[in-house]
Order: sequence, then structure tokens, then C-alpha cells
Amino acid sequence: MEDKRNIPIIEWEHLDKRKFYVLGICMTMMIRVSVYPFTLIRTRLQVQKGKSLYNGTFDAFVKILRTEGTAGLYRGFLVNTFTLISGQCYVTTYELTRKYVSRYNNNNAVKSLVAGGSASLVAQSITVPIDVISQHLMMQRKGESMGRFKVQNQDGKRLLVFGQTKDIIVQIFKADGFRGFYRGYVASLLTYIPNSAVWWPFYHFYAEQLSSLTPKDCPHLLLQAISGPLAAATASTLTNPMDVVRARVQVEGKSSIILTFKQLIAEEGPWGLTKGLSARIISATPSTIVIVVGYETLKKLSLRPELVDSRHW
Repeated sequence: MEDKRNIPIIEWEHLDKRKFYVLGICMTMMIRVSVYPFTLIRTRLQVQKGKSLYNGTFDAFVKILRTEGTAGLYRGFLVNTFTLISGQCYVTTYELTRKYVSRYNNNNAVKSLVAGGSASLVAQSITVPIDVISQHLMMQRKGESMGRFKVQNQDGKRLLVFGQTKDIIVQIFKADGFRGFYRGYVASLLTYIPNSAVWWPFYHFYAEQLSSLTPKDCPHLLLQAISGPLAAATASTLTNPMDVVRARVQVEGKSSIILTFKQLIAEEGPWGLTKGLSARIISATPSTIVIVVGYETLKKLSLRPELVDSRHW
């Protein structure tokens, strides 16, 4: 059956792969720089007990900037940039899975759901060890730590960035062995697979609905830029409870997802499951706009030459 959507989707076979990967890495790096402070704030809000340190996203931003400076908002950033590898694996898996699923089912929602979940599974297998290290670095406040591990000073001098990273890696390995780098792996899968699987179908759904409500000459990219944040807010709201549990499992060294969940409910009630949600949506909104506009533009720029003028993309 012919797909009735008004916004055409550029599929894997339409792309010049060399352009796609080179431009994709540059785009992803720019996005990471712009949204990383909110990722750090979200993690600290999720890990803190009650409101012991910060009263919310804005309060955390001001306090971190005041006490730790701009560098405090980028703790663990250099380590986190290694997730660029998982990002490329994510988009490759997503596009290839869509292509594979289309052989059996051409429904866009089905292709998006299966491809999104599969891409997240692959990406998280690479990302979790990097996340564990970067999250412990995020927890290093001036003179103290919110997590299990604290960066050690040598002769009263502050360690350089990669010295701090090495110190955290050594402490994790000594405490938990190799398994420590995959702490919270299951929790991450239970957070990000549903998040990714839900985001893509909602993204295309919102784009199709907006397309039907707007004039035909409305730019596709504008509709996609609006659809992305709507899908991100929907997916974030649905998966935030598991994201709070994931952050605590990884940072506090807990081994049981169920016990962590029960403890969270006992200590902070149901509202504890919404911790960091506003920071998550705030960081997701601009980043998703940039990601969607960037990704769709990237795909258009990466079109094979013979397809560029073949239709209105």
C-alpha cells in the first residue's frame, strides 16, 4: 500500500555514505557542546537526595556556574565525546534496520519503532562504559563529590582532565572490576530502548499531523523541527522514571533496579520519578531541534547526486 504521508523520508539507499559520516560527526560534536551542561545538571538533580543541593534546573545552573565556573558545567565532557562512535553506530543501525524491516512491512510506524529500539541497543552497548565514567566526573563538585568516587589531588594540585579520568577509571576498576563499567547497563537499555523506539514513531506521527494542518507550501524542515521536540517531550515523560533509576544505579553503585526503585519511592514518593524531567525536556528541546534540522539537512546534503533534483525532498 502506498504511504500517504506528505513529507518524503530519505532512506539509507538514497545516501552518499562518505558525506553522511563526515558531516554527521561534525554536526554531532556541535550539538554535544551546546547541550552538555543540561545533561550534567539533569544527572546531578537525579542523584541528589531530595533537594539537598539544588532546587531545580535554573537553581543548579546558577549555583554550578557561581561555585565551579563554566568548566564545572563541562565536567566529563572530553570523555563523553567518545560517544560520537556510538552515535554513528546508532544512525547506521537505525537506517539499515529500516531498510531491512521494509522488506516485510512498509508501515512507517513499525519501521521506526523496530529501527529505533535496535539502534539504541547497539549504541548503549558502546555508550554505557563511557557514561559511567563521565557521570562520576560530573559528580565532582568543588572540594567534594556527590558520587561514590572522588578525584584525588596530588600534592595539593588539581589533576589535569585526563588525569582525573584515569583516576576515576582506576577507582571504578578497584571497587567493581570490569563489571563496574557496565553498571546500570540493563537500566540503560530499559530507559533508552523504549525512549528511542517511542521517539521515532511519534516524530513521524507529529510531522504527518502538522503536514495535514498546514498549507502545502509550508517548508518540510519547519514541520520536522516542531515535530522533533514534541516527540522528545513525549518520550522523555514516558521514560523519565527509568532514567532516574538508571542514574542512581550507575552513580551510587547500586546493583538492583527493583530495590533502587523501591528506595526512591520510599524516600521521595512518586514525585521522585519526575526528578530531572524539566532539565531533560529543556536540554532535549533545543538539542532535538538542532538534531532534527541537522539530521534532515545532513541527509539532504548527503543525497546521491542523481537523486538531488529527482523530487521535492
